[in-house]
This record gives sequence, structure tokens and C-alpha cells, in this order.
Amino acid sequence: PPARPLARACAHQRPMMSSWWRRSVAKPLCSRHFSTVLKPKEAKGTGISSTSPATPKTSPAKAVSSDPVNVPFDDVAAAYHRIRSDILRTSMDRSHHLSKALDMEIFVKREYQHESGSFKERGACNALHLLSDEQKEKGVIAASAGNHALALARHGKRMGIPVTVIMPTVAPMTKVINCREYGANVLIKGAHIVEAKGYAEKMVVDEGLTYINGYDHPHIIAGAGTVGWEALEQVPDLDAIVVPVGGAGLIAGIAVVMKTLKPDVQVIGVEPKLCASYTDSLKAGKVVDGTAGATLADGLAVPRIGDNAFETARERVDRVICVDEQSIALAVLRLTEMEKCVVEGGGATGLAALLQNECPDLKGKKVVLPLCGGNIDITVLGRVIERGLAADGRLLRFVSTVSDRPGGISGITSLLAKHGASIKDIFHERAWLQSNVYNVQIKCVVEVTDREHGRLVHKELLKAGYPTLMMGANDEPGKEFMAESQEKLAALTPSTLRA
Repeated sequence: PPARPLARACAHQRPMMSSWWRRSVAKPLCSRHFSTVLKPKEAKGTGISSTSPATPKTSPAKAVSSDPVNVPFDDVAAAYHRIRSDILRTSMDRSHHLSKALDMEIFVKREYQHESGSFKERGACNALHLLSDEQKEKGVIAASAGNHALALARHGKRMGIPVTVIMPTVAPMTKVINCREYGANVLIKGAHIVEAKGYAEKMVVDEGLTYINGYDHPHIIAGAGTVGWEALEQVPDLDAIVVPVGGAGLIAGIAVVMKTLKPDVQVIGVEPKLCASYTDSLKAGKVVDGTAGATLADGLAVPRIGDNAFETARERVDRVICVDEQSIALAVLRLTEMEKCVVEGGGATGLAALLQNECPDLKGKKVVLPLCGGNIDITVLGRVIERGLAADGRLLRFVSTVSDRPGGISGITSLLAKHGASIKDIFHERAWLQSNVYNVQIKCVVEVTDREHGRLVHKELLKAGYPTLMMGANDEPGKEFMAESQEKLAALTPSTLRA
């Protein structure tokens, strides 16, 4: 058959390919999806030449049409072959601990291993390759607060293409510095990403630069889809892939691959509840503006998803799950402890959905989690870990009332030490306590081993006569305690409290 030379090329390009891949993917792929590429004329939309089937060539990058583009599989396949010599093939490992905890076969694809720290390198590299010589000479521009800027800067430097990045004032300084170290022209403009994009679009007109959208340009989507291609090579019999959703470029590209090569694979999207722009667009049946609330998954806080990404993903993604902030923090904590990896909040949302038990139908099945980025500020990481510990029941906050006499606090601290609770923070409050003047209210944050240990500590505090309120994340400090404990303390005399 005409497509057999390409089948042989596909089979020989990856010596590590399994027999399943060669039999079930490579040959059918060539005969079904590349039947036109060996004709003298290039396939529409792919630019794959018949003279070089194993090294596809694509026409230069063009301005995105006003009509949404449904990115075809051929473009993702071309991107895979185009960028594979320039992009790290990230590892895929089965997680023993997560698999045991979730009762699934969990495989983590470590996209944070890229030099710039995220999967964004795939799309940036693909888009830069497809520029015309004139566009390469003039340079490219993008508005980004982080990962896309780093990816463009890195590959622009490698390929000798000038890169200008407009970053908002809220961009982390570490990412600004790293972009400049790659040689990018970094301009700090605008209070947020939307304002930064406005400045970038003005420079496109004034200086003739090529604007590359970080999640909606068709070439970016095609490059991101190579994550799915590699995932199928590494776990050919996977049952589901759970993908973080921000602008929807990543899940669009992955969905194209999965629904073409293995349609029975579930493609599940996950986004934070505080910025559920993809879910809002699905409900409306079109792309709509949403509200980007402050979230631990800051990389996913996109108020409006991409038109091309939505057009590509809407019929291919099986479902979308929204996760809360506690689950995101807990997911970051679990990955740090169990997988010994540092992942940003957006990259951990896939695991957050599983921790929320949103996918009970995946029990016993093989599930891939792309950990799509690791660019998290150290200060933010510390706060996220503390929130994760609180969500996991290993940080407890409580309010209690003790004597405001010498030795009044030592009794409760001795009790905590006796039962293995470590005091992390303690605060005295005298002015707003409405019982007798010999009392003081203390607010404590303590570390315990798990929820059961926390319940034991609470039980012992009550048993020792300390009126104690264990407080949840949404409680106002001391509000409930003031109502519940004052009657118990009213009958106590100063001498009793002193004892």
C-alpha cells in the first residue's frame, strides 16, 4: 500500500516501541490518517511532504483566523516528529503509593522535567519551527506571567529568534529573572495578563512581531498534544488520562491524540472551582468570559479559554471536574511526600480530582496524570504545604481557655507534649474574653500525625477540663468558642483556675 514506507518509518523511529504499538497504532495510523501525505501535493493543514515522510515540514506560522480552528490529528503527528529531537521525552512512572491509596493503577508523566519547568516547551518549540524566515528574523512576542514566557525564551535563544515577553506586574520575580537570563526582552506592563496582552498586541502592529498565544494558537495546541502521543507509547493500555485545564490548549491536543488512536480512553479535564472558565463555556455552548479568582492553581486562572482550544476539545473531552482549594493543596503535599517531586498547584489538579473521589469508575484501571509544571515560588510552596497539612488533618487549630496566672498555660502545653502534639503557634487573647478577669483565651496551632491522633488530643483536652473548640478552615476564630465555653467557666473561681 502507498502508506507502507511511512509505516516502516514510524516503526523504526522508536526502537523501544512495543509490538502492540507497531501493530495497533503505527500501521493503522499511517494507512488511516496519512493516506494523503505521500501524494505529490502536500496535505492540507499539515504541510507534510511526500519527499520526507519521517520528517514532516509545515508551512510558516500564520495569523489565526477569526473562525475557530479544529486542530486535526495530522498536525499533532507532524509536531511530534518535528520537535522530538529538541524536546525531552519526559518519564512516565507507576506510583506505588498513589496506586495503593486510590485503588487505581496511577502513572505520573513528569512534564516538570523540561528545562524551563513545564510542558509549554512542546508548543513553543513547534510554533517557532513553523515561522517563516522573515518572521524568525523580526522575532516573536507573547503575553505571559510564567511558563509560556519561559518556554519561548528558552527555545528562542536556542534557535536564534528574538523573543519579547510582556509580563504583568503580578508575575513572580523569579520567572522574570529566568526569562531575562534566556535572553528575552522582558517588559513589565499591565496589572494582569489581559492588560499585558493589550500591550503585546500593540507591539505586533508597531514593530511587526509575530504574536504567539500560549494556549490557543493551533501550533501550540498541536505541540501540547505530543504529551498524549508519548503517554500512549509509554502506557499503551491506559484507560484514562486526567488533564489540568486552564486555557484548554493542553487537553485539546491530548484529546485529539487519544480519540484518534485509542477512542475508548477517557479524557477527563480538571479545573479549579474558583476559575471554572471551561465549565462555564460548556454550559453556554460557546466560549464565554469568566472570573479568574485567586487560586492555588494560578497557572490555570484563565478567565477566557481559547476559541481554537474549545472548538478542538468540546467534542473529544469526556467530562470536566472542578476541584476545591483544599484538594489542590493536598495534592501538592501528596506529590511532594510520595513522589518526591515539587509540582505547582495547576499541575497537581489531576490528582486533586482523584483525591476528591470524583472518579469512582476508574477504580482498578490504569490512569495517567500529566504533572504539567513545577514552577512554583518557594514562599508559595510553603503556604500550599501548610494548607495541605491542614486539609490532611495533620495541622489542628483550636481555641481553649486557661488561667491567666503563672503556670496557667504550662498545664495545657504539658498535656499536648504528653500526647505527642507539637505546638506550631500560640496566641493569647485577653481583651475580648468576657468571663472573669483571671482567664485568658489561647489559640493554638499544633502538628499531629493524622486525624485519629487529632481526635485523641481533643478528647484528652476535654477530659482534663479545658473547654476546647477544634476549628475548621472556615470558622471565625473564637466565635463559636465564646458562645459555648463561657457558661462552663462562669462557675469557676479564681482559686480553682489557679490550681
